[in-house]
Amino acid sequence: MTVVVRRRPLPGREAEFEASLRDLVARLESAPGHRGTGIVRPAAGQREYTLVARFDSAEQAAEWEASGVRAEWLDLVEPFSDGQPLIERQPGLEFWFTPPGSPALRQPPRWKMAVLTVLALYPVSLTFGLLLTPHLLTWPLALRTLLSAVLVVSVMTYLVMPFITRVFAGWLRGEGERGDEAEIS
Repeated sequence: MTVVVRRRPLPGREAEFEASLRDLVARLESAPGHRGTGIVRPAAGQREYTLVARFDSAEQAAEWEASGVRAEWLDLVEPFSDGQPLIERQPGLEFWFTPPGSPALRQPPRWKMAVLTVLALYPVSLTFGLLLTPHLLTWPLALRTLLSAVLVVSVMTYLVMPFITRVFAGWLRGEGERGDEAEIS
């Protein structure tokens, strides 16, 4: 589960807002199920910051959102924030890696994403094929394929890709590279 939060600092209070973001990133690191955080800073002439926090599950993201630690941080940032935050929750395939086209959150090279996807998808597809095919031979091909697709995509999205991207995070980012304040990992 990915939580995307957009917020603007009050004019002239950007330094305090930035400090509060560093504090938030540190607080998130101890949250159960937290997989990484990224900050997209505003483009020239803009004021909106985007924070992207990834969690292992929707339940863990909801726990964070209801936590006292988060409530304490919201109280801390309120004096230098302009308006209420805009919050989106984005489960699913679009955040297997990192959001494409994002200026501060670097996306791994496509070839690395392809290698990891094949590395993960091949054994999952093979296992489902070996386990399911003998039991579903009487089913029409369209239904067998649909069931297989639903199972494979679900397992890939909620189990395999979160694990694979965590295990290979250093390789995806390129060890030794230094990103912005916080990078999704």
